[in-house]
Amino acid sequence: MHFVHENDEVFHYVHEWCSGNDGAMTLNAVYDSLSRTPAAFRALLVGATPEALAYRESPDAWTLHEVLCHVTDGEVTDWRPRVATIVGDGDKRFTPFDRVGGRRTYGNWPLPALLDEFERLRRDNLTYLAQLNLDAAALSRTGIHPEFGSVTLEQLLSCWGVHDLAHIAQVSRILVRHFGPDVGPWKKYFSLLST
Repeated sequence: MHFVHENDEVFHYVHEWCSGNDGAMTLNAVYDSLSRTPAAFRALLVGATPEALAYRESPDAWTLHEVLCHVTDGEVTDWRPRVATIVGDGDKRFTPFDRVGGRRTYGNWPLPALLDEFERLRRDNLTYLAQLNLDAAALSRTGIHPEFGSVTLEQLLSCWGVHDLAHIAQVSRILVRHFGPDVGPWKKYFSLLST
């Protein structure tokens, strides 16, 4: 394992393990994807108007701010604790994740502070992952998900990366739908505006 400093803040974990050529995410790819997420959220959300931050696609849909509260809370209460459960020697049962718990914890945080907190927590979690020196044997270790039963560390880490990508796509979609009415007749060319 090697560490490379990028911008004196983000560490990249370089690991030779690979899950194969079947299209699966490698540990390296997951780590790299996780390391880029804070910058992606920052690029999409800095400068967003209060109206954009509060926009809901539907009455039950999350706002941009609520999405960021959710992913920030996940850094503390979901991903790292579950990794620790799998690699540890104790009880392998995961604590259920409260998907809306982030609103209670971070709901009143201003966007710049929330972006900074997400970035800080993610950096800490990436450093933690790098220090685990994960190998193929570690990635096959399991924990017990409250709904799915036995899941591997490899599956959990892949899920973490895909979860990030899904919420980046969600943030982009919310922004498209918020600003969509302003495009006039071009609306017909945007599939995200026709649903």
